[in-house]
Amino acid sequence: MSEQPWKTKDWFTSPWNFADEVTAGLNFPEKIKIHDVTLRDGEQQTGIALDFDDKIRIAEGLAEAGIHRIEAGMPVVSPQDDAAIREIVKRNLGPQIFAFSRCMIDDVKRAVDTGVDGIVMEVPSSEHIIKYGYKWPLERAVDLSIESTAYAHEQGLEVVFFPIDFTRAEMSWVLDLIDRVADEGHMDSLVLVDTFGATSPHAMQFFVRQVKARFPDTPLEAHFHMDFGMGVANTIMALAEGVEVVQSTIMGIGERAGNTPWEEVALALLTMYDIDIGVKFDKMYDLAMMIHEITGHPIPGNRPIAGEHAFNVESGIIATWLINCGDEHLTEVFPYRPELIGRDPPQVVMGKGSGIDSVKLWLERAQIQASEEKAMEVLMAVKEWGLANKRLMTSEEFAALAKGILSP
Repeated sequence: MSEQPWKTKDWFTSPWNFADEVTAGLNFPEKIKIHDVTLRDGEQQTGIALDFDDKIRIAEGLAEAGIHRIEAGMPVVSPQDDAAIREIVKRNLGPQIFAFSRCMIDDVKRAVDTGVDGIVMEVPSSEHIIKYGYKWPLERAVDLSIESTAYAHEQGLEVVFFPIDFTRAEMSWVLDLIDRVADEGHMDSLVLVDTFGATSPHAMQFFVRQVKARFPDTPLEAHFHMDFGMGVANTIMALAEGVEVVQSTIMGIGERAGNTPWEEVALALLTMYDIDIGVKFDKMYDLAMMIHEITGHPIPGNRPIAGEHAFNVESGIIATWLINCGDEHLTEVFPYRPELIGRDPPQVVMGKGSGIDSVKLWLERAQIQASEEKAMEVLMAVKEWGLANKRLMTSEEFAALAKGILSP
């Protein structure tokens, strides 16, 4: 760890993140991996449909960004999904390739045929969802899990056991279920699944510790959803308790409110914990734009990393900071440099919230001379325009407005 890991040439976060009182109880693993589920869980976002070419293109982008594992899909969904998984395996892109399946032998056979390295195997794990969602006898979930995980292991696959609705299950019941799978079937790693994003960060710490106490030698993975916006915080909390793999998507696309966005997790780890997990940060923005282009999934303008306005400044006081600080002291205004994640430099934009320094900057760029008094007139006109139009001005609109005010 550097002497001041909170302040580098690329970012400036809180020094309190590294206080001894804060870091004393952290237990991050030596190696943290990203298991990207964009091609499977991400496609479950309402309205998203990825064809063969889309999936290959996304897989290549994920590989270029340094992702460690790619969940390429679920072979039983369609012949097109099966073909895409086979092609991704064939291309040998670098990351490990996994398939997703139900705990059913036929699903496992289909996965084996694609040539993947491993398989993520789901089974309902809360008594209520088994009873009401699946309408199964409780023992069926156990029997299917034992039989199919053992078979997957016999076929040479790395078996990742994925208990659906884990965090809303009765703790002792679900741990007993998993214990039987581990003893009578097979489990190379266990996923802590917060299917409905319904766990608080404080409860997540308790959850991980309970599971680790029961399965101290089993590698753990985190798969959390964003229904309450807790996915990133919960993931980091789980990693700090020793969880080794993050199952997540780019931009957090996924079922309902989406999955944990791995780019936000990776950036937080780097800048707030001094942990570089090995992904290529300068590829993040381009990868997010690719997902946006392929899926049509909208990106809120204020979204971290990918939002259109994440590095735009309208507020007059903040624009003054940016102008005064310049590039040398940019992290006084932004907590990390945009180029760290592959974005262009920040911009001072023009709208109702703009201040006099913004107007002077824009006048200078437009090569328009104005006295202090006239510049203030332009500012008042900009504010009126912004309120009337409820959007930002273009440079052409600003120039026309300014020239109209400054004309003799």
